[in-house]
Amino acid sequence: MSASDDAEPPAFSRDAPAPGRVEAVSPLIRRLVCPNGGPFTQTGTCTYIVGHGRVAVVDPGPEEPGHVEALLAALGDETVAAIAVTHTHRDHSPAARALKAATGAPIVGCGPHRAARAVRGGERTILDAAADRDHGPDVALADGERIDGPGWTLVAVATPGHTMNHLAFALPEDEALLSGDHVMGWSTSIVAPPDGAMGAYMASLDRLRGRPERTYWPGHGGPVREPQRFVRALAHHRRAREAAILDRLGAGGRTIPALVAEIYQGLDPRLAGAAALSVYAHLEDLVARGQAATDGDPALDGTYRPA
Repeated sequence: MSASDDAEPPAFSRDAPAPGRVEAVSPLIRRLVCPNGGPFTQTGTCTYIVGHGRVAVVDPGPEEPGHVEALLAALGDETVAAIAVTHTHRDHSPAARALKAATGAPIVGCGPHRAARAVRGGERTILDAAADRDHGPDVALADGERIDGPGWTLVAVATPGHTMNHLAFALPEDEALLSGDHVMGWSTSIVAPPDGAMGAYMASLDRLRGRPERTYWPGHGGPVREPQRFVRALAHHRRAREAAILDRLGAGGRTIPALVAEIYQGLDPRLAGAAALSVYAHLEDLVARGQAATDGDPALDGTYRPA
């Protein structure tokens, strides 16, 4: 690996899978995209059917009755052995309950929603819309635990950061990883305190770099090819963002809105809130590492300075 390779930016893909259509994307994986497209979901949440005959369904999606009906139609007379959930955001996990009611299959995978730390001030108001606090799996999988069926195995890979309960699922028979929202080919993932944490996210990226999978199938968008190279570029992108924040602090930027205005010039206004939360996540991590300072605990409305 050369230094120039390590410095490459992520090669984000414009591949945008169409919602409402069942596609066989590999011999073991079928994909059905929910029609809940938007600035944070691309064309919608990718639901995956793993295996044939006796299958697992990964990330059934939001409370969209039409999507659940389309999923059941795609399954036909197949048996659902497990409903696997990567994390508890409302665009991924709520439909697990409707699918369980329709099929009797157990919900497995990530545990209940949890925050990286105690909630402060107005943070809960900011993030309540995203979190599925009603999620309760029948079996919460720990890192390395697995479920299987005829010809397929799903192995839980702990990838906290986007949410602290986030799991990816390795499918060794396909040399693939169902990566949820931890790694997506079309965009960077949102890391938003207090439910997410940048330090945990970066550590999870580092962990994936040592894994053998050849393709990632994410929660939104198309596949990630050459994933180790892509993950390396994602980590570099985050480090570059961190460097930009430190540079602007050194130039006198003190608040998150001021930093966002300087760093994200030309940003789609619909993404301004997400950008503020991303900067907040970086600042929280920088303060913890002694590279930035603030009075008291880091806060979204806090004032920051170089350490």
